[in-house]
This record gives sequence, structure tokens and C-alpha cells, in this order.
Amino acid sequence: MAGGKGGKPSKEARAAAKAARKQASRERRQQLWQAFNMQRKEDKALLPLMIGALVGTTVVFFLIGLIFDMQWFLLPLGLLLGVLLAFILFGRRVQKNVYRKAEGQAGAAAWVLENLQGKWRVANGVAATTQLDAVHRVIGLPGVIFVAEGSPQRVRSLIAQEKKRTARLVGDTPIYEVIVGNEEGQTPLKELQKYLTKLPRNIDVKRIDQIEGRLTALSSRSGPAMPKGPMPPGAKMKGMQRAIRRR
Repeated sequence: MAGGKGGKPSKEARAAAKAARKQASRERRQQLWQAFNMQRKEDKALLPLMIGALVGTTVVFFLIGLIFDMQWFLLPLGLLLGVLLAFILFGRRVQKNVYRKAEGQAGAAAWVLENLQGKWRVANGVAATTQLDAVHRVIGLPGVIFVAEGSPQRVRSLIAQEKKRTARLVGDTPIYEVIVGNEEGQTPLKELQKYLTKLPRNIDVKRIDQIEGRLTALSSRSGPAMPKGPMPPGAKMKGMQRAIRRR
């Protein structure tokens, strides 16, 4: 980027950066509008709930303002909070819809893990079967967590193998195991992130780095790598296996 006087960006560079920010903002608005329209078509209760949140919050603040003779001061505040509440409601319903569609699809747990926020180190598909069962490894403040998706009978043996290999390298660091599903003793997909964040903190970031370095050496896989993200419903297994081999 060309510099101006004193090393500052030139006028053209500032204009280009401003144009890029505007373009990015425009694209975000378009994506948000598309997501809203898609959700609105599938979720008939969305608009009534958002309008109710906006109007209800505004009215409550206005009525409180009447009591203290501050209605015209609290009205804009109520309107802003109503808009915020409506957007929060929209986001949660979109998230719920996404999880519902991803439920039961191969790769769904991997997609959830990739979206973890914070000091998490995720390695997807450290073990897998040709039936697209998979075990993913997560290293975080709780320790090492193996997250499995697929047939419980098949993934339990995969987890046992990975735990045995890992225990030799991590010492007394806690090792957890999670099987994603809706049966007893399993963790629903929509609760996976919450479950992981509620685990106790047993190690620090320095220890996380050490463990990650040691486990990276265990790069050999017991099966094919899993695709990133949930697979489309009704996908042909043979075609998916070809796609996996190409990855």
C-alpha cells in the first residue's frame, strides 16, 4: 500500500479502505436479509414474536416513563432495547433451526466444534469408520475431550483406542468422552457447546500448548477424514466416500 507524508496511508489508500469497509458492510446486510427471509418462510411465528418484542418493550418503557414523567426520555431507550431484543430472538431461532436441520447428519458435531469460541484446539476426525462414524479431539482448559458422532456401538471402540494412545502422552491430564445423540447418556447436538464450556477448568493455556504439540504427532488416522460440516440429507454413501478420499 502506498504511503503518504510521514508514513501515513495516502488519500487513495484511505479511500480504497473505506470502500472495502462499505462493501463488507453491504454484504453483511445482504446476508442478514437473506437469512431473515429464509427463516421467515420456515418459521411463521418469527415476525409476530419480533414485532411483539419490539412493541412490548417500547410500551413498557413508555409506561414506566409516564409514572416518573420521563416518558419521552425513556421512549427512545425502550425502542432501542426492543430492536435489540427482536434481533436476539431472531438469532436464537435461526440457530435453533440450523441445529434442527443438522441433527443426525454426519459431520454435524465437527461443524459445532469448529465454531467453539475461546481457548479450544479442535482436531476433527482423529478416528473414523467407513460408515462415517467419527471421533473428534478437543483440547481445552478442562483437558482432552473426545467427541464422537455416529453409531454408539462403533464409536465406543474408537474412543477407547484414542484414549489409550492419548493417556500415554498427557499424564494425569483429565480425559473426557462425549457421544453426540439424543439417547440416555448422550449429549444432544444443540447442547454440545454448552456441555463443553461447563466442564471444570483443570489445566492452563501453557499446558494446552504442550498437549497439542504432543498429540499432533499422532497424525495417523484409523479411518477416512470427515468432511467439514453436516452432509446433506439423503447423500449417497458411495459418493461421499469418494469425496472423502479426495480431501
